[in-house]
Amino acid sequence: MEHHPAAARLTEAAANAVQQHGGGGGNLLRIVLVVMILGCALTAWFLLRGYKQKDD
Repeated sequence: MEHHPAAARLTEAAANAVQQHGGGGGNLLRIVLVVMILGCALTAWFLLRGYKQKDD
């Protein structure tokens, strides 16, 4: 497996953020998850609305 320095820095930064906030990043995680789910739903709606059958 290759070593990626950028991934290591990102992991270290995330660990430092959790330590600084005392593990109380639950609210941020909830917000990120809700935004991701809403974004996926909107993207699916936008893409799938073009496949709707038109009965003229």
